[in-house]
Amino acid sequence: MKQGIFEIVENLPLTENVYKMTLRGDTSAITAPGQFVNIKLDGLYLRRPISVCDLQGDFLTIIYKVVGKGTAQLSEMRTGTLDLLTGLGNGYDLAKSGASPVLLGGGVGVPPMYLLCKTLLAQGKSVQVILGFNTKNEVFFEQEFKDLGANVTVTTVDGTYGLKGFVTDALAGCDYSYFYTCGPEPMLKAVYRASRTSGQLSFEKRMGCGFGACMGCSCKTVTGYKRICKEGPVLQKEEILWES
Repeated sequence: MKQGIFEIVENLPLTENVYKMTLRGDTSAITAPGQFVNIKLDGLYLRRPISVCDLQGDFLTIIYKVVGKGTAQLSEMRTGTLDLLTGLGNGYDLAKSGASPVLLGGGVGVPPMYLLCKTLLAQGKSVQVILGFNTKNEVFFEQEFKDLGANVTVTTVDGTYGLKGFVTDALAGCDYSYFYTCGPEPMLKAVYRASRTSGQLSFEKRMGCGFGACMGCSCKTVTGYKRICKEGPVLQKEEILWES
């Protein structure tokens, strides 16, 4: 973990309430796709954890959805600097991917799939990407994944764009060696049950400190309690215990 000051380079809307922000600063603590940063905002006590979407030298890209006071404040910033904790979380283990992994992202679970996809493709893997949204107006980053060279399928719950249904409907027709996923918990649970291979799931959970000190984001696994911010947010399929 490293604390640093980052310059805001760009902050633009992708959809009505989803924004893409590019920052410049010391990114050396970020070592794996799936890690996150924790952002300090003026006047707010708790930092806001946001996953890393992309990394290019000193440039860091995050994508976030406006859901409360903190992200609303972030969306209004066009210039200036931000205090970030970087290199948080364990990230995805790429060694287990096999030759043809499938990546499933739902809503704001899509962004960490981008750096993961780029990294796997650079290793020579054949990558399939499934992006899930509620409706056409919420779709983002489809073309960006295609530009990387991935095979991309988009699903919408209401059928207004792409395949009608959920990411698991698209997964049913895939031939894959391993899966990686990030999204809301109901989606993760559905992918867990529908998947035919081992895989890794990245969990979204409210956090206090973001680096394992407060124990506020602990969850029970087959090997005991783990902190989503520290031992997670990525957990192996085989260690997950669902509460219901």
